[in-house]
Amino acid sequence: MFDAGSWDWDTGRRLISDTHQWKDMFDWIEEPYVSPDGEKIASVVRKEEGEYSICQNGTAWEKTFDKVWYLKFTPDNRLTALVSDMGEWTVAVDGNVWDNTFDFVWDTRFGPDGQNIIVAAQKGMKYFVAMSDIPWDNEFSTLSNLIISRDGKRAAIVVQTVPLKEGEIFKFQEGCYSVAVDGKTWEKNFVNVWDMDFSHDGMHVAAEVRTTLYDYTIAVDGVPWDQSYSSVWRPKFSPKDGSVSAPVRIGGNWTLVRDGKPFWNRSFGQLWHHMYSPDGEKVAAIVAPKYGRWTMAVDGNSWKLTFGDLVTDAVFSPDGSKLACIGKEDGKWTIAVNGKPWQEKFDMAWQPVFSPDSRRVAAKVEKKGRYTIVIDGRPLKETFAAVWDPVFSPDGDKIMIRAIEDKSDPGEYYRHIIPVTDITG
Repeated sequence: MFDAGSWDWDTGRRLISDTHQWKDMFDWIEEPYVSPDGEKIASVVRKEEGEYSICQNGTAWEKTFDKVWYLKFTPDNRLTALVSDMGEWTVAVDGNVWDNTFDFVWDTRFGPDGQNIIVAAQKGMKYFVAMSDIPWDNEFSTLSNLIISRDGKRAAIVVQTVPLKEGEIFKFQEGCYSVAVDGKTWEKNFVNVWDMDFSHDGMHVAAEVRTTLYDYTIAVDGVPWDQSYSSVWRPKFSPKDGSVSAPVRIGGNWTLVRDGKPFWNRSFGQLWHHMYSPDGEKVAAIVAPKYGRWTMAVDGNSWKLTFGDLVTDAVFSPDGSKLACIGKEDGKWTIAVNGKPWQEKFDMAWQPVFSPDSRRVAAKVEKKGRYTIVIDGRPLKETFAAVWDPVFSPDGDKIMIRAIEDKSDPGEYYRHIIPVTDITG
C-alpha cells in the first residue's frame, strides 16, 4: 500500500478549493472526486459545447476532449480519467494521455502503490488488457471480469477462446470460455467462467467455472477440482498457506470448502462474499442462518445478531481481531463490529474503515440528507453537504475528514485533521 505517513497530518482545517466558484467558470460540472490524501478535488467539466476537460482545485486541464468519464485517483494521488479525442479512447493521467489509443476502454484498476494503471480495452473488434500504456500481445473476441494481482503487476480476465455463432448450442456446451493471465490463456475451456482471485504471491489464479450445463466447480490455473456442485461463488486464496476456498451449494444449502474438501462443518441457506483475515487465521462470510435473516459467520460460527434486509461491505481489522460490516433492518442502516451493532441508525452507511492499530472503526453515514463521520458509534457533531470515507493517520490517533461544507459559502471543500478523541471523548 502507498505510505500515508508522508502526508500532512498536522491538526487543523484547511480550505482546498471552493467548488461553488467553478460554476462561473464552466457551463457543466459533474460530481466531484477527492484524492486519498485529501489535497485534491476534481470534476469533469465542459468548457464549451462538445469540449470537456477536468477541473482540479479550481484549475482546468489545458487539453480538452470529446468525452471524459470514470475519474479515479491512484493510491499515490494522481488523477486518472478515460477520455475520447476525435473518437479514439485512451487513459489520461494528470492531464497527460497515453500514447496508445483504443476504440473503447473501461474498468480502470491500480496497483497498491499507484504506479501500475490497468484497463480493459477494445480496438478493431478485438479485446485485450493494457497495463501502463502497454497492450497485451494477444487479443480476444470478448472479455470480462478483470482482476489484478495484489501487487498490481499482473492481470487476469475471462475470455472467449472459441468463436461462437448464434444458435450453436452444442459448441457452447463443449466450452468456449477460459482465463487469460497476462495475455496467455489456460489450456482448458469451460462452459462459463466468472469471478476469479489471484494468489497472494501473484503466481496462481482461481476461478468459479461451469463444466457442463448443470455442474459447477473451482478451477486453479486451469485445472478444475474433481468435485462438482450445483452452484459455487467466488474462490479465495488463503494468505497463510495458499489453499483455495469457495462457497458451494450442496443439497440445497451452502457451505465452505477448501481445495475441494469440506472446510466448515456447517451449512447455511446462503453463504457468500467470504474473506480471510490479513494473517489468514480466520475466515468470515456473509450468511443466512435462516430464511430472510442475514449475518456474519467467522470460522463457521454465526453471530447472534441478524438483519432482515441485508448485510454487506464486511472487512477485517488489520490484526484480524475484529470484523465489521454494514447491516440494514427495516430500511435503516448501521455498523456492526464483532456481532454488536452501533446504537444509532442511519439513512445510509458506507463500508467501515479500521485504524491501522485496529483499535477504532469509522464510517461515512447519511442522515436526513446530511453526511458525517462516525467513530466507534459516536458521530462527529458537524455535518456536511458531502463527505468522503474517513482516513486514519498511520498511528491511529488522528482522522482525516474530507468534506464539502454549505454553511457560509456553499461548495467549500475542506481537509480536516482532528484527533480521534475529539469524537470518541
